[in-house]
Amino acid sequence: MKTEASPYSFLSTPATPTRGNVTVFVTDTLRQAIVSLDLQPGEVIDKGAICERLGVSRFPVSEALARLQAEGLVDILPQRGSTVSLVRIADVLEYMLIRKALEAEAVRVVTGNHSPELIDTLQRNMSYQRAAVEIDDQNGFHERDLEFHDIIFGDMRFTKVKGVIENTRANLDRARRLILTPRRLSVTLAEHQKVLDGITAGDAAVASAAMRAHIDSVMAELIAFAVEHAELFADGQLLREDPAYSAFPFG
Repeated sequence: MKTEASPYSFLSTPATPTRGNVTVFVTDTLRQAIVSLDLQPGEVIDKGAICERLGVSRFPVSEALARLQAEGLVDILPQRGSTVSLVRIADVLEYMLIRKALEAEAVRVVTGNHSPELIDTLQRNMSYQRAAVEIDDQNGFHERDLEFHDIIFGDMRFTKVKGVIENTRANLDRARRLILTPRRLSVTLAEHQKVLDGITAGDAAVASAAMRAHIDSVMAELIAFAVEHAELFADGQLLREDPAYSAFPFG
């Protein structure tokens, strides 16, 4: 007799998580599914099906959803269940402004004052990005994209700054994945190359300006996408009705 396929077949099942790690595992698994858009904004979450797929009880799933609610990734409505939260463009605007300020400054700091291996490490990362673009590997490119930025922050050795960026990452990554297209991959690759060129040349002003331009470019595309696909955003209708709602300090 055939068994019905799980609606959550994209969730990886654990080997044998230890008792104390079950909630952490479920939280990480669901977060990854939300960020990667396997679980779409607004989608109803079936706790029973998740329990069955992951082979866990309802408690760690409930606890995981509560943690993800605190991260702004899940909405829990009493007596009505849980849904994947819609992306808020207002939050994205704030997070991107934070990233713009910190990343432009990070590039300025490391240019001319970096470890001997930084350039080689970034060039290697860029080669992986190019390979991902050539085969339209969106997931692979996204991972190398994150790594490119992490390499720069890692070279600064400022762990608190990196921690601030990490705290904004989940919701930003979810929003950015919405605009991952072959064209966007190529544009991002070219923008990263300009940042690397500035660092390689030892020109802090050029490298910093290239990073700011890169983040502006991503933000402009996100705003345009949100206007066209307002249903995916908690404040999408506001964005359509009031262009000033999406004001962002470009430049």
